[in-house]
Amino acid sequence: MGIQLPRWVWIGAIALSCIAGMVNVVGFLGFEHQAVSHLTGATSQLGMALAQGDWRSVGHLWAVLIAFSLGAVLSGLIVQDGALVLGRRYGVVLTLESLLLFVAIPLFRQQQLWGALAAAMACGLQNAMVTTFSGAVVRTTHLSGMFTDLGIGLGHLLRGLPLQVRRLMLSGLIITGFLVGGVIGAWLFQRSGYDALLAPAILTGLTGIGYVLHLHLYRR
Repeated sequence: MGIQLPRWVWIGAIALSCIAGMVNVVGFLGFEHQAVSHLTGATSQLGMALAQGDWRSVGHLWAVLIAFSLGAVLSGLIVQDGALVLGRRYGVVLTLESLLLFVAIPLFRQQQLWGALAAAMACGLQNAMVTTFSGAVVRTTHLSGMFTDLGIGLGHLLRGLPLQVRRLMLSGLIITGFLVGGVIGAWLFQRSGYDALLAPAILTGLTGIGYVLHLHLYRR
């Protein structure tokens, strides 16, 4: 069965993957060199820190994991329903994500871990929201599932089985969006430092406004 998601969801998912790519690159290039949009690497680093007895890193990594998870919890509290329903409070989640990214900028400038935590929480909010309304089909802050879908599709192709073209297309577009976001984020960070987060913060806010306008037009 292919993905039967509205076009606006496709556009939003690609835009949000680009935003996540920008935020994650800023986290990597920042003073802690910490990924904030996904938890696999952070969990592996936590394991190494525990083995080495590096308790400062243990505290920092636990904090990032908890911040991302709290963002997901907050998204679940706001959206509440697992079905894609036009009118759910997706705009509220996107606005909160935008505010968290704006808050992260001065905290990053002051070399405070709270900057990474605000960015991680923003990513947790975003990923949980997209996961909820896509039925766990789409993720925008990490790419393991997207690459897995592409691999499965290639396996089906080699076996001569029917391809889920729309699913593979969406996976490819999300991967491309995340990559482009990473390139843009790195370019902006080289020129403006942590102000690079202004771009994803503004884009997230505009996406939220776009959703509200779409909802208004739909209801009319």
